Parts: sequence; structure tokens; C-alpha cells
Amino acid sequence: MRYHIWTVGCQMNVADSHKLAAGLDRLGWASVEKPADADLVVLNTCSIRDHAEQRALSKLGALKKLRSQGNEFKIAVMGCMVGLNTDELRRRFPYVDAFARPQQFEPIMEAVGYEDLGGEFWPATFETPDGPTAYVPIIHGCDKFCTYCIVPYRRGRERSRTVGDIRDEVEHLAARGVREVTLLGQTVEAYGHDLPPEAGRSRPPDLGDLLRALHDIDGIARFRFLTSYPKDMTERIIDTVVELPKVCEFFNIPVQSGDDAVLERMRRGYTMREYLEKFHLIRRKVPNVAITTDLIVGFCGETDEEFQHSYDLLAELEFDKVHVAAYSDRPGTIAHRKLEDDVPQEVKMARFHAIEQLEAGISARINSRLLGQEVEVLVEGQKTKADGESPWYGRSRGNKLVHFSGEAKAGDLVTVRIDRASAWSLVGTADAPAAVPARP
Repeated sequence: MRYHIWTVGCQMNVADSHKLAAGLDRLGWASVEKPADADLVVLNTCSIRDHAEQRALSKLGALKKLRSQGNEFKIAVMGCMVGLNTDELRRRFPYVDAFARPQQFEPIMEAVGYEDLGGEFWPATFETPDGPTAYVPIIHGCDKFCTYCIVPYRRGRERSRTVGDIRDEVEHLAARGVREVTLLGQTVEAYGHDLPPEAGRSRPPDLGDLLRALHDIDGIARFRFLTSYPKDMTERIIDTVVELPKVCEFFNIPVQSGDDAVLERMRRGYTMREYLEKFHLIRRKVPNVAITTDLIVGFCGETDEEFQHSYDLLAELEFDKVHVAAYSDRPGTIAHRKLEDDVPQEVKMARFHAIEQLEAGISARINSRLLGQEVEVLVEGQKTKADGESPWYGRSRGNKLVHFSGEAKAGDLVTVRIDRASAWSLVGTADAPAAVPARP
């Protein structure tokens, strides 16, 4: 039996797809590249942005056409397009055989004849990695209920995995060649709040405790974590990043807006003063830190002045990278029910491009400071260019993409001297793979 999984959206979706694939592999299935060659086709969808949802709908249309041409395969839709009630989806897409919410693989397995895999099947199922990096979800769901966000309605409330379960998965990955693990959560610092205190402790474990529990696993050279939420970020977690050599000096802390009134309409739960306190605390405590952020432009009611506050904030703080999105109304969210999507599309896009242009200049300046410097790079692979050149690529501890020439193989830690820099990547030459300092 053969399967094909198509994935769009965040790293959590990628991790879910890998877990489903690992389960099918355990049952003797084989992955194929083309839907037409599969017995099961799974679309792992995202509905955070309209563009992602439209891509999924386009894929569904293509699968319907393939089936009408005589191809016999089951179709399953999973991910954030699937809510608690699937009646409307079943009405719109009667040819789909199974709908499954995030991390709920049972409807898919039942559609292909596995009605009872036992309660230990999925907890004991870990992906077979195809490279030196891997994502490991540590907390599912979200309790924040930001007005623009559909995640709590699709992924449910926050649910932490146990330290032991996560350590088992990371050890499994390390034994199969993974060198870098990214711990995932919609709000990753919320990890552990719903767990009981561990033996000898008066409080539940937090992200810092988890990182300490994983730090000694042989073979793992680096840990990262995504995505941070300002109110959940504690000084104790920041100190853990400073103290543990394997934890990269990298934070992604979404700000979403630089204006307090917009943050209140978004129901983000913090003010700009509170955000800036955390931002500057990280900058003071963590040497060589790289900080990225997420920003939404054109949210309901955003005025020119409110947008300018966001623009000025980015110009002042100089993030290493900004993931910017133009607001799109998502049915089912608080904003859809209670706010008006009243910023014209052309205004949204003008603001979007203004942020892109600003950030390109900032990123180029930040990256140019690395010219002539040596950085530690974890080699991820090799890419052949049109002229036949095949440079290696990987990422620095600050999560910057680095292309380089020299002797290497995937999984190596190498020291790269940076010769060229742009807003998007760095280019350099590597020394022969060897032991490198824990911190460059």
C-alpha cells in the first residue's frame, strides 16, 4: 500500500505529517511522490491565512479530477481546515473519505481499514528523519484566543507532553542521525503549566526544565524552540538559553503590532511597554542573540498612525527578520464575529510592501556585520545550481541561512568564514569539519 501526504502551513503541520507518515510506515506502507500512484492521499491543511486555504482547495479540486479519470485512492483532509463539526465540509466535498483534526489520525486510519491500533500506537510512533534537523512538538493547542486566530478552535486548548515522552522522541531522533531539534508549540513557553509537579519539585516543569532534561542526549548538538509568546517568556527561561551551550541564541517573539490600541483589538494580552521589557531583557542577557518577529498589517481598524507605530518599532528594534502578513479575515474567529475587516486591500498591500522594504534594508545591514567573521554552521545538505556548482548549505546558531564551499557532509558542524552577505543569506568558505567552539 502506498501513501502521499501534501502539507502546507506551520512547523506543527510538518511535524503532524511526519508522525502520520511514521505510523503508516510502521504498518508497512510506502511513500510515493505522485497522488496518482497512491492508495491514500492526505492533505494537511492550514487556515491561518486565506492563501493557504485556497491552495488546499485547489489541491482538492485536482484530486477530484484525478478520481474522475479512474484513479482509485482514498482522500483524507486533516489540519486546521477541519473543525469540531465537519458537516459543512462533508457537504462541500462529498468525495473526501475522511476528515481529521490536528493530531487526530484515527479517522484517516479507519478510512483505510485500521479501526483499532491500540492506545500506545501513536505515543510510541516517531518519525524516521531524512536529514540532520527535526521538529518535536512539546505542547499542542493554544489558550490565548487572539481575535484574529483560528488555532484554538482547530488545535484545541494547551496540552503539554510529558518530559519523559519528549525525551524518548529526541533520543529516537538522535540515534538516527539528527543533530538539531526544534521544540515546537503555538506558544512554546506555556509548556508544562498543565502538568503535575515532578518528584521533588513544588511546581510543574517549564521550558527551562525541559531543555535541561534534554541537554545531555548524545548526538544532539543544538536545540531551538518556537514560537514564543511575550507574556509567557520568563527570565528563568532566558537564563536557561544563556547557561546551556546546546541551546541556540535565537528567539522568535511575535509582536503582531507596534500599537497598543491594535494589540488590544487583537487581544494579545500585553502592551508595547511589556513587550519591550522582554525584548530588551533578552538583548541584555543573551550574547550574540538573533531575534525575529511576526507582524500583521491591515488588521481591523488599523489607521495610518497605528501602522506608523509598527513601522517605527521595527526601524528602532532592528529584528534579524520580520515575518509580515496582510490581515485576512478568518471565519470562526472573534474578529470575524465582532470586528469589521475595513482596511482596503490596496492599503494592506502598500503597508505589507513598506515593511518588506524596511526589513530588507535592516537584514542586509545586520548580515553585513558578519563579513569576515567565522560562524558555526550545521550542514543540512547540498544544492546544485544552474552553472553546475554545488555549494553546501546550513544554518548558523542565529538561524541564518549560510551557503558555503569546502569539505563537508550533512550533519557536520563546520566553521564558515563569511565572504558575502545579503538580506536573505550569507556566503562563505568552510574549514574542514572539526570540533568547533560551542559558541562562536
